[in-house]
Amino acid sequence: MPRRQRDGCSRENGMSLGQSIRSGVKWLAMGNVARRLLEFAYGVILARLLVPADFGMIVTVQVFTGVVGLFASGGMGQALIRAKQADERDFTAIFTFQMGLGLLIYLSFYIAAPFLADFLENPLYKDLIRVSSISFLLRPFTQIRNAWLSREMRFKTLTYMRLGAGVMTGVFSVAMAWFGLGVWSLTLSGLFSTFITNVVMSRFTPLRLRFNLDLAIIRKHGAFGMKITASSFITYLRNEAKHLIISKMAGPAFLGLFNKAESMARIPNQMIMPATMEPLFRGLSKIQDNLDQTKYMYYRSITLLMAYTAPLYVLLWWVAQPFIYVVYGEKWQDAGSPMSILALGGFFLNLIYPSSAVLSAQNRLGKEMIAQLLNLGFIIIACYLGLGWGLEGVAWGIILGHALMAVHMYWLVLQTLPTRVTDLFRAVLPGLGLALLVFSVLALTHFLLAPHLPNPFLYLAVMSGIGGLTHSLAFLFLPIPALSTEAGRWRSKLRSSLAFLPRVRRVP
Repeated sequence: MPRRQRDGCSRENGMSLGQSIRSGVKWLAMGNVARRLLEFAYGVILARLLVPADFGMIVTVQVFTGVVGLFASGGMGQALIRAKQADERDFTAIFTFQMGLGLLIYLSFYIAAPFLADFLENPLYKDLIRVSSISFLLRPFTQIRNAWLSREMRFKTLTYMRLGAGVMTGVFSVAMAWFGLGVWSLTLSGLFSTFITNVVMSRFTPLRLRFNLDLAIIRKHGAFGMKITASSFITYLRNEAKHLIISKMAGPAFLGLFNKAESMARIPNQMIMPATMEPLFRGLSKIQDNLDQTKYMYYRSITLLMAYTAPLYVLLWWVAQPFIYVVYGEKWQDAGSPMSILALGGFFLNLIYPSSAVLSAQNRLGKEMIAQLLNLGFIIIACYLGLGWGLEGVAWGIILGHALMAVHMYWLVLQTLPTRVTDLFRAVLPGLGLALLVFSVLALTHFLLAPHLPNPFLYLAVMSGIGGLTHSLAFLFLPIPALSTEAGRWRSKLRSSLAFLPRVRRVP
């Protein structure tokens, strides 16, 4: 094939991949935002109906079931997504492997539940753990179908299914809490969510799940799968070790407050990051041999993540206290201060997650696991020592851990891709500029208007409105070269929406 024709094909393939990733991000982002808004609404209702200890207990149970759940998948879903070739035999063999592990894990939890309840000094944990572990018998169906849809980049279908399951789960949990089931409303709603997701997914995937004990296929995907599992296990411990420490040393009520602060501080991250990372990982896996294109996609994802989320983290830093008080009530107000601190960690997550996607696609998980282990040790020490200063001390320890992890992960990327630190500065500069602008405007607003806004609701409304408007206008209309294409798309959509309004009004 002539060189010009090869170059043309390469550009066409790159454009097609870029369009697929953008389409996937668009659908997952819209679905994620909708689901997070629903979860937020349901969460507010549940927070009014339940007490912090209920949330603390369910988080404690999830520490055990979540960490074992990583081994239930064996990392095989990610291995199937990353594989250059995979057919139905691969999926059914991995499904068989996961079902076997799921059954073994369920039986183990059933036997261990009384001992865990004694360790946590609360007999209710025995039944909570036994019921929660039923999910291990349902997860293989969900994980395999999710892997197939992700591999085929059918993210629109995934979005609709997850959103529908989220609506029904929220209604189910609120109804049970209303009738006084307490912590059980959170436990049973999780099982209900998994069951509903399986039913819906079965209608949108052509896979005929059956038992297929093909050891050759399992071994083929097992090497990468075990690396994914080990890395995910360490990541999970890094995220959840603090919950176990807090629950054991300070009690479930303290943990419930901290968990609320952390979940609210991660709102921008939770809405945008998962929607970005799924298609990004699949895209990076497709071009794993093209380091230049990998480098471009890596830095482009960081630029957009920072531009979208960094100003929102600044806003959360300002309004955390009134937000918690107005939305969740007086019994949750102690979560406001750690929430404002933890919001700062979002800046570092915008570097950690894209770096992890690159290292996974390049099969550099061994290096990443070392970074995760070192950070895990630091987080454990920081949380243990931070408890001496209450919720704020734990929050600052976690922020420092995120910062160190971001530096280590980027150092690993420097060893993997042909890049320099100056490339990172160029990638984060647009988002940091927008964040600084929003901070300045909010600081001025606070200085001028705070004395005249004694009501927390008014303060929250004014600061959120001004911060959101500043971010939107600056993103759309400031001449920032790195964001010109993205801003142009949004301006085009805005013009189309405004042009459509008069035609709607003329309809009889």
